[in-house]
Amino acid sequence: MKYYIIAGEASGDLHGANLIKALRTLDPEAQIRFWGGDAMAALAGTPVRHIRDLAIMGFIEVIRHLPTVLSNIAHCKQDIAAWKPDALIGIDYPGFNLRIEGWAHKQGIRTIHYISPQLWAWKKGRLKGMRRNLDSLCYILPFEQQFYATNHMPQATYVGHPLIDAISQWNVDNKQQLAESQLPTIALLPGSRRQEIQRSLPYMIRLARRHPEYNFSIAGLSILGENYYQQILQRHNPPKNLTLLQDQTYQLLSQSYAAVVCSGTATLETALFNVPQVVCYRANPITIALARALVGRRINHIALVDLIDDSDLVIELLQNDFNDQRLEQEFQLITTDQQNRRRILDGYQRVRQQLGSDNASLRTAQTIIQIISHNQTK
Repeated sequence: MKYYIIAGEASGDLHGANLIKALRTLDPEAQIRFWGGDAMAALAGTPVRHIRDLAIMGFIEVIRHLPTVLSNIAHCKQDIAAWKPDALIGIDYPGFNLRIEGWAHKQGIRTIHYISPQLWAWKKGRLKGMRRNLDSLCYILPFEQQFYATNHMPQATYVGHPLIDAISQWNVDNKQQLAESQLPTIALLPGSRRQEIQRSLPYMIRLARRHPEYNFSIAGLSILGENYYQQILQRHNPPKNLTLLQDQTYQLLSQSYAAVVCSGTATLETALFNVPQVVCYRANPITIALARALVGRRINHIALVDLIDDSDLVIELLQNDFNDQRLEQEFQLITTDQQNRRRILDGYQRVRQQLGSDNASLRTAQTIIQIISHNQTK
């Protein structure tokens, strides 16, 4: 069967690669065409579009890049129509994927959305279109089950979180170790998008300068290019105890004593590696104001670990609270306060229990194949 998969971000590329493996396990003759990154490319060849050209976030940023966004949408529709897949699978990336899935549904193509938009936080109005346009919604967070039951979406299926699979597999396969340091290692995860990195990395560089007793390492992404990181580093006088690592996030987390993490999937990855963390985030002020107006008081957290645990498990420094003074204060708590470190690590165990078992990719692949098979027997 023919599967057209769209991932628009680094996390989607990781989950897309594991989904491709699962699809080929169940369907050895699977044909794959995709939008994604290097992890998917290693399994399925050259992407139609690479994620380096797709990762745009925020209201203002999308408006600024609107011609590119519209061009990508038009090209995607043309490519799908020409290839005629049995199913279209959108991985997260809802602003783009839900639009394409709505169009594909009208063309008679089976549509599956893998990793739900955060409808419980905002844009609940998307539910109507999703009920109409999706053959299946495979969601990955345990607390979403009640939301979809309450909001009557029968095609929603809980498959578990794919990071459990990804990290378990990494622990089995990985033999590589980073160069040993005489100092404890602090992981700096400044984000996966240029806008995030530009806003968060300067604070992380200054933190490293204040703490020569630690070895700080930046988790970089090669898709953005080493020069991109080096330009930011050169502008902010990096200290000697700060290094840049490309595409070695899991190796870094596996050896880290603590971490400073830009909010996103990385907060959960850090928790699953049992690394105490401070979560930080800055965005365009207009984007944040619009988001707060849409969200209202429906959620109290943005970090995945806090959302899953429904508590202030890790500290979130957002917007103006993300400053040198607050970052220093919270960094001291996760590195020197052993009681606080134990509290966080105990909370991580609760999060892991909430996420449940592994095999999310396989369950999603089974759902996709069942939908195609059911359609073909009609």
